[in-house]
Amino acid sequence: MQTKLDLCSMALLKLGETPIQSLNADTPAAQLARTLFEPTMDMLLAMHPWRFATQCFQLIKNNEGNFLIPPQVLRVLRCDGAVVGNCIMSPGETMNITAVVRVPSEKYPAYFASVAITKLAMEFCIPLIGDKNVFSMLAALYETELQSAKFIDSSASNVHQNITDFSLINARF
Repeated sequence: MQTKLDLCSMALLKLGETPIQSLNADTPAAQLARTLFEPTMDMLLAMHPWRFATQCFQLIKNNEGNFLIPPQVLRVLRCDGAVVGNCIMSPGETMNITAVVRVPSEKYPAYFASVAITKLAMEFCIPLIGDKNVFSMLAALYETELQSAKFIDSSASNVHQNITDFSLINARF
């Protein structure tokens, strides 16, 4: 799949800019890419319970009597307790949580990478080219791609479950 550099370069191409050769280059585009990539991807990952970025954890209570949320967690989706800062307060000695986590860009599925590229292009647009019309067009494209990506992600199923014991089905036969 694509690296950070690939995603940032494709976002620049959407703006009509030259792709960057390195994230460490001393150019305005490379500086923007270095600065904005991680927070933009964290926000994009955290905004939806993406299946590819969802992970389950079993937590153990720390010395303060709380459950510490792992640093790779961007958003806790399910837990039996109250999230306060980077801890979860709950009785018991262990806890299972489901969370959205940071995922390396190389593991982004194609539908998410496309949304990420457009979102990065939006973030780069005003600082690099300053064209509000281009920004508006990118924002409309982003909304369309985001809805499509959410649909694709939510309709993908890892497990096909057959209904084996359901009274209405049994009544028909």
